[in-house]
Amino acid sequence: MHIAILAATALTGFAIVNAAGPTGRLGDADIIQDNPAGVTYTATLPDSPRTGIRGYVAGTSNANGTGVNFNIKLTGFPDASLGPFLYHIHDQPVPANGNCTATLAHQDSYIRGEVPPCDRAQPQTCQDGDLAGKHGSITTSPFQTAFLDLYLSTAQGPGSFFGNRSIVIHTSNTTRLTCANFTLTSGNNTNGTVTGSNPVPSPFTGGAAVTYVGSGAILAGLAALLL
Repeated sequence: MHIAILAATALTGFAIVNAAGPTGRLGDADIIQDNPAGVTYTATLPDSPRTGIRGYVAGTSNANGTGVNFNIKLTGFPDASLGPFLYHIHDQPVPANGNCTATLAHQDSYIRGEVPPCDRAQPQTCQDGDLAGKHGSITTSPFQTAFLDLYLSTAQGPGSFFGNRSIVIHTSNTTRLTCANFTLTSGNNTNGTVTGSNPVPSPFTGGAAVTYVGSGAILAGLAALLL
C-alpha cells in the first residue's frame, strides 16, 4: 500500500513538472531588483573584414532598479535567407584574437540548456542570456529595438550579471557571425539584489547542458520499486 502511494505521488509530481514547462536545474530565473542607478554596459561590434554587421547592444539599469533596459541598433546583415538572425549574451568574453567560439555557450546561470527553445510567454524559464528567445529574433536590416529584461543584472556578483560577458550574433542555424565584449560605459556597478526563493547562482563557466528525464525512465524506476 505504501509503495502504491509513493508511485502515485511520483507520477503526480511528474505531471506537474511537465505542465509547468522547462526550467533550469536551479529553477526559474528571479527578477533582479536594486540594480545600481545609471549603470550602462555596451557591446560595440568590431569593424571586421569577415562580416558587414555593425552596431551595438547597450543595457542600462532600469530607473527603479528592477531589470535592465536594452537599446539595440544593428546594420549590415547578410542575405535574409540566413535569418532570422539570433543574438545572445554568451558566458565568456571574446578573447584578444576575436574568436567568437571562445565565448562558449549562452549565459545560463540557472542551467536550463538550449533545448527546448525559449518560450517568450514564460521568459523566467529561458536562459538569462537568450535575448532573441525572450524578446524576438532579428528579422530586418537595419534592426533597432528596445526592451526591458527583468532577469539580468548590472551589478557584479550574481550569475545574472552580464557586464563581464559578450554578445554574439548568429544565423538561424546558430553559426556565429560576429561578437563583442560588454564594457562599462556609464555609472558604478555595486551589488544588486534578487527577488524570489532561489539562491543567487554563481556565473556558469561551462557549456550549456541540461538533462531531461523521460516518463519511461520514471515508470521503469517505479516498476522496480513494485517488484
